[in-house]
Amino acid sequence: MSTTTLLGALLPAVPLVAGLLGLLLPPSPPGAGTGGDRSRRAAIALGVAGAAGALALAVALLVSLDRPAEASTTWVDLGGLTVSLGVRLDGAAALVAVAVAAVALAVQVYSVGYLRRGPHDDVDTDHRYPPYAAQISLFTAAMLLVVVAGDLILLLVGWEVMGICSYLLIAHDRRLPEAPAAAMKAFLVTRVGDVGFLLGIALLGVSAGSFRIADVLAQDHATGTLTAACLLLLAGVAGKSAQFPLHTWLPDAMAGPTPISALIHAATMVAAGVYAVTRLYPLFEVTPTALAVLGVMASVTLLLGAFAATAQDDLKRVLAWSTVSQIGYMTGALAVGSTPAALFHLLTHAAFKALLFLAAGAVIHAVGTTLMSRMGGLRRGMPVTFWCTVVGLGALAGVPPLSGFWSKDGVLTVAGDAALHGAGPAPAWVGWLVWLAGLVGVAVTAWYATRLLLRTFLGEARMPLAHPHDPPAVMRWPVLLLAVPAALLGLAGFDWAFARQLLLAPTAGEPGERLLVHVGPELLLPLALLAVGAGLAWLRWRRDPAADPATALGPLRPVFAAAFRLDDVQRALVVRPTKALARATRTADEVVVDGAVEGSGRAAFGLGGGLAALHRAALPRAAAGVLAGALLIGLAAVLIGGSS
Repeated sequence: MSTTTLLGALLPAVPLVAGLLGLLLPPSPPGAGTGGDRSRRAAIALGVAGAAGALALAVALLVSLDRPAEASTTWVDLGGLTVSLGVRLDGAAALVAVAVAAVALAVQVYSVGYLRRGPHDDVDTDHRYPPYAAQISLFTAAMLLVVVAGDLILLLVGWEVMGICSYLLIAHDRRLPEAPAAAMKAFLVTRVGDVGFLLGIALLGVSAGSFRIADVLAQDHATGTLTAACLLLLAGVAGKSAQFPLHTWLPDAMAGPTPISALIHAATMVAAGVYAVTRLYPLFEVTPTALAVLGVMASVTLLLGAFAATAQDDLKRVLAWSTVSQIGYMTGALAVGSTPAALFHLLTHAAFKALLFLAAGAVIHAVGTTLMSRMGGLRRGMPVTFWCTVVGLGALAGVPPLSGFWSKDGVLTVAGDAALHGAGPAPAWVGWLVWLAGLVGVAVTAWYATRLLLRTFLGEARMPLAHPHDPPAVMRWPVLLLAVPAALLGLAGFDWAFARQLLLAPTAGEPGERLLVHVGPELLLPLALLAVGAGLAWLRWRRDPAADPATALGPLRPVFAAAFRLDDVQRALVVRPTKALARATRTADEVVVDGAVEGSGRAAFGLGGGLAALHRAALPRAAAGVLAGALLIGLAAVLIGGSS
């Protein structure tokens, strides 16, 4: 094993060890004193060390990796169907690993301050910190395993461990009644997609005779098998990356602690689906049906998330719906044939979305509420948080020269080429769909990003606060450091070396032809739509700073706030029928199955009791019974004899 592949193997192992050791630490009950403090300090040390070690290994891997590398060893061989333990490394894997580890480290450090007793807490929320920090480490290890895995079964292991860790972390704050329900919903909805993902992997593995990714990609699969496998894999992508129609779990997952929202939304769980498609993209590239389905799914999700974000009052739910929309841009780029554009937006989104969630956590920590209707006027008391939020929202909306502008423009450029020139493997109508949805999304994103900034930080305070202030240093420094890539990472797209890292199959050619970003007249349309969206929100606010700009939505506002009532549709079409079937099954089991068993038992018991009563009868009655029996037997003998 070379040094490069050793680094890849150690990448998930370091946070895994930190997480397993952290699980051995006892959670300290409230008021535990010195013992609880020791347990908490050990959990902090393990969590931060695991994330920092993973980041150091990821950076070393990025620096040392000059060409794709792979190493594997057979793990299981069942009748010629092999499962291997190994890593598959390239530039994209190294960059995504750096993003995952950086966000995980920021979340571990930030959580030290966030999960301490705050000014608005009536109880100490810190007593379950050891399992919390350990679960973050396991979550990080699982995502890094997805990133470097060279075998589909190994990738599936990381995929499923992320699912259980997300369940545990979303339900962490058990004082909130909605947290356990949100965790269960996230677990069940993503499991629906994971069934398809598992079946897709099984089809590919059986077809190739191996689950090793290199073997799966090299195999000449039958067209029907390949189409079915890719469509099944997309079900898993829809669940894990919160794409229509399996997107409904993500906004409810905001019941978890805000740092966990940053971890799930930025570079880990919701990005896993996008990354999995890029790993297997040569298969999707020759499956137009799967790309068409992906394009429709991406376009619907992009607009659904954007419009739903316009009417939310909860600060975290605005950001959650924006994640749904932004993942739609990434899957849209994949649908029109550009993995570099999708990965570029994944990386910039990791930076600015982690920044936004941690800045939102600072606001919530200061004011004690997530509702924007109870905020306002925080700019003066929280200047650091305000300017970091400006950077994050500017990158989200696509304000030049912030990172989101360049990566989103990259998606729109490839979609425009697919629409206007038929470029890419998908049908031209898919390009038109993604491009038009992306352009509308630019205006809508600018509108709700502007509304969030105005409602939270500007105007007059709508709730009296003594002294709103920026968070303590342990929470402030992760926010400040994340503001740097959120602002500047997009400029890396001008560098040919960076762009080459994101190519699945780097080829020779003119570097200028392979840059991720382009400066030209095509930028004018997105910029105009950006100005229109932001301008409309600002004008509405200027008319009445005390009013919510969302009032401009009129009768559409409750529809958007309820995300087109797709949750109700899901409950009507899936949840209620499933519950009704479960009730019918339970009734059948209790009445028919249990009834037959218990009834036969009661009948046998009754018959035995009757016979026992006869055996206990007095002598005259017993003699009468014997004579009656003898007469019956004699009568039967006469009748039988006469008939014969």
